Amino acid sequence: MLTTQSADRVQCEVIGIDHLYIAVSDLARSEAFYDTLFALLSFRKNSFQLGGEPHVQYYNRHFGYVLRPARSAQPHDAYAPGLHHFCFRVNTAAEVEQLARELNLAGIPASGARLYPDYAPDYVATFFADPDGLRLEITNYRLERQQRHDCWDDMPGEEPDSCCTDNPS
Repeated sequence: MLTTQSADRVQCEVIGIDHLYIAVSDLARSEAFYDTLFALLSFRKNSFQLGGEPHVQYYNRHFGYVLRPARSAQPHDAYAPGLHHFCFRVNTAAEVEQLARELNLAGIPASGARLYPDYAPDYVATFFADPDGLRLEITNYRLERQQRHDCWDDMPGEEPDSCCTDNPS
């Protein structure tokens, strides 16, 4: 476990992602794409000005995803320093499969949902990209993540996935 040595240190815990800002090359084109995506994911939407620039925010009860105009024209490179991809989590593998179909029907090319056992034994995902090439993913709320959430206080710091199981291995 990572620690900071200080007698006066107050223990703080990040409880979620508040928001993510995405700089886009064409706000109207990206807004049309994300309108479709976030409608499928049951997000809400608002628009606002910040520093004289238009912003579009999509949000649900957990976090916000904000579009803002880019200030340079470099295309997104997932393998350059910075963001590689962003993954949305839904409850079940069936929801991932449904969303992959709905994305394709809505004109957003998405991979077929499938199992990725190299990632985790129950990892089901679909992959697609936004108009600027930002890689996006939707995956299911798999057992390891559920255990991490539900058993955090019982988990040893360096041995994840060891609680909440019937299998002692």
